[in-house]
Amino acid sequence: MTNDPASQIDQGCLKAVFDGTNTVAHPVLQCVQVKPLAGAQGGPERFRVVFSDILNFVQSMLATQVNYHVHDGKLRKGVFVRLKSFQTNTIKNKKIVIVLDLEVLEELGECEKIGVPQPLESKAEDVQPQSTTIHTGGFYGNEAQAAPQQQQSLPSRTHTTSSSTAHANIYPIEALSPYGHKWAIKARCTNKSGIKTWHNKNGEGRLFSVNLLDESGEIRGTGFNDQCDALYELFQEGGVYYISSPCRVQLAKKQFTNLNNDYEITFERDTVVEKAEEQNGVPQVRFNFTSIGDLQTIEKDTTIDTIGILKEVGETSQIVSKTTSKPYEKRELTLVDNSNFSVRLTIWGSSATSFDAQPESVIAFKGVKVSDFGGRSLSLLSSGSMTVDPDIDEAHKLKGWYDAQGRTDNFASHANMASMGAAGGRMDPVKSILQVKEENLGMSENTDYFTTKATIVYVKQDTFAYPACLSPDCNKKVVQIDEGQWRCEKCDRTHLKPEYRYIMSINASDHTGQLWLSCFDDVGRMVMGMSADALMELKENDDKASGDVFQDATYKTFIFKCRARMDSFQDQQRVRYQVSGASPQNFSAECNKLSEMIKMYSME
Repeated sequence: MTNDPASQIDQGCLKAVFDGTNTVAHPVLQCVQVKPLAGAQGGPERFRVVFSDILNFVQSMLATQVNYHVHDGKLRKGVFVRLKSFQTNTIKNKKIVIVLDLEVLEELGECEKIGVPQPLESKAEDVQPQSTTIHTGGFYGNEAQAAPQQQQSLPSRTHTTSSSTAHANIYPIEALSPYGHKWAIKARCTNKSGIKTWHNKNGEGRLFSVNLLDESGEIRGTGFNDQCDALYELFQEGGVYYISSPCRVQLAKKQFTNLNNDYEITFERDTVVEKAEEQNGVPQVRFNFTSIGDLQTIEKDTTIDTIGILKEVGETSQIVSKTTSKPYEKRELTLVDNSNFSVRLTIWGSSATSFDAQPESVIAFKGVKVSDFGGRSLSLLSSGSMTVDPDIDEAHKLKGWYDAQGRTDNFASHANMASMGAAGGRMDPVKSILQVKEENLGMSENTDYFTTKATIVYVKQDTFAYPACLSPDCNKKVVQIDEGQWRCEKCDRTHLKPEYRYIMSINASDHTGQLWLSCFDDVGRMVMGMSADALMELKENDDKASGDVFQDATYKTFIFKCRARMDSFQDQQRVRYQVSGASPQNFSAECNKLSEMIKMYSME
């Protein structure tokens, strides 16, 4: 360990960073405080950190991607760090640093605060008070600030070229919230949808959406009607843009996006979008890869990213929708990776017809849907993308493995694993209802999985099914716009009638308590013994007979495979327990289990 860690600190660098005179690209600082921030329940975890350069100290906020340093216990009071990527800003007349990446210098050890650092303060002539805030659940308190007559802010550290001087108040995407009112972001457009039309009883309109990326994260942006017309041609995939408020930041509609962000933005009439002259400093794309071997642990219909070696390329084929007679082009690819598994991935439309990647290429896919067809298979969504031979570490490692040994390996397929378990191959822990509640399953940021044996005691009858689209693999809710006309916004099609699908809420009980469970169509058919279409018709024609069907569904015992996760309902956070699979009791297996339990208590 270095005898004098103080000599490693870049003294005076904090003031230089804010003055624009800093020459140290990755300053070394001492951490003198780490505190969690009180945020909204179910929101992302935030940490406030105070860094010192011996002469001054500054308040900082960690981007969520570097929270693991705190979780691992490495970033704590007294240690030394090197800031590898950060941005500066002035919030409520206070200077702060938003840390995007850092390295804990464990070789320097830790010690008490060195020196008597003074706070960095903004001079009145340099920075006027700003109404702009970064929402962190009380980073500097929540007192309302009077709107200033004139606003001036210090430039972001990562945008100091002359072409960005007009966009001095650059925010990282991760810091955007409904509570900030004047901001700008510099982001790359990683995906642009086509223009979609929507129809309902109130009229019709047009919209498009883009995925925007910077060093801190991703966010979805949507333009409606006039903004759709004005901005659609301006946004091009791969381009970098400045986007300035006014621009509405709101809670993300998770059914329309797979990005890891609690918020999304909507372009408004006065939103300013400008193409950036300099394209550097913004990453190309952000992946969160799932290995092919882990697909059995992923829930059906989950959207993931994956990367693999292209083993086989199928011919382009065409399928015709039975309901609309519309043709669809498709092509099937076979991918392998170093988990020694293979998977079939389907691409559609122009992606299928124009596909020209050669076998043994490395392909990274962003936004593919997991299906349980044939065990496990993947399908590239219209909002997804693929990159051939990307220049990223994962691709280089995969190519090195394939050249060294993978080319001659044999690969297992998920096709023969479809029968493993009630909802896939994952072996979830068996819990009683009391254990589910006492262990607070679903209360963390991650989804919890469990299996429980319970008896249905009540089935809600008021909303047990919804009218669904008839298009293949859609199942989205349709809206009746006129007699014999049911409109699907996703498919942009109108059907003569819908297909009703179960979306049931049941109350299940065991010897320890009761739990409300949400069930979808497959489980609903098993519980009710008929399709939702048939039950809906019965309810319309014979209400008493349909009531008997609901009564017959009670007091049946099933083995439920469930997942628990936080959900937002009417602005309230709650745990939702969703059934992903169910099976009737296997009395033989239950007897064997009881027999084994009895043997555990037997005495010689």
